[in-house]
Amino acid sequence: MEGPEITAAEAVLDNGRFGTRTVRFETGRLAQQAQGAVAAYLDEETMLLSATSAGKHPREGFDFFPLTVDVEERSYAAGKIPGSFFRREGRPSTEAILVCRLIDRPLRPSFVSGLRNEVQIVVTVLSIAPGEFYDALAINAASLSTQIS
Repeated sequence: MEGPEITAAEAVLDNGRFGTRTVRFETGRLAQQAQGAVAAYLDEETMLLSATSAGKHPREGFDFFPLTVDVEERSYAAGKIPGSFFRREGRPSTEAILVCRLIDRPLRPSFVSGLRNEVQIVVTVLSIAPGEFYDALAINAASLSTQIS
């Protein structure tokens, strides 16, 4: 049995005195049932998955484009396991809400005007070093996942 075709793109960014960072985007390995899925890596520490699903038929009675962006920061991504009382992840943090808005704002104009199909983008932070920012990586991963879907 053959596996999925895995496609990857990698770039090394020189940040001057801050050092170099390696950014890698990969498709085909994770979330194979999503219409578009991208695993994004920043160095070897940060990994997030952006998956896109769109409705096949336009929604009736909508006079706007129904785009939903969710950012799920898992506790285990930072090495924390919820204890006995706090088993569930809970509501999104303020940072996650701001990243949702950062993704939605530049991505919404890239869709065709008049599109009424429901589109959902889910960004799941799977691994992150404490103190790392993943917003720019999430914007690029979400954009790539919508382009390939």
